[in-house]
Amino acid sequence: MAIERFEDIEAWQVGRELTRKIYEAARVERFARDFGLRDQVQRAAVSIMANIAEGFDSQSNKAFIQFLGYALRSATEVQSHLYVALDQGYVCREVFDDLYQWAVKVKSIIHGFMRYLRNVERST
Repeated sequence: MAIERFEDIEAWQVGRELTRKIYEAARVERFARDFGLRDQVQRAAVSIMANIAEGFDSQSNKAFIQFLGYALRSATEVQSHLYVALDQGYVCREVFDDLYQWAVKVKSIIHGFMRYLRNVERST
């Protein structure tokens, strides 16, 4: 399947689901009251989607790869923030594990997409 819109990119789709789940978890009363952490983790999750979308409109694969790198680092930031949420009792271990695995999944897909774009870049 050809990628015609950023919404067609699997990494963006998985990032969107992670973002939805992050927002859902952050609605829990104690988590919701920690404005700093809540905003940071939500912004990091949104940044995954935004950087993939922004990179899609890059003029080259090299620039797209750069934006995918930003998305990758945002996913790692989400993972780090999740530890704070777990340690503060804002999320239970089950929710932490689910969200963390979604971040692992999006990172894996981003890595694969970056490899693909690098190979395309080399072959042209």
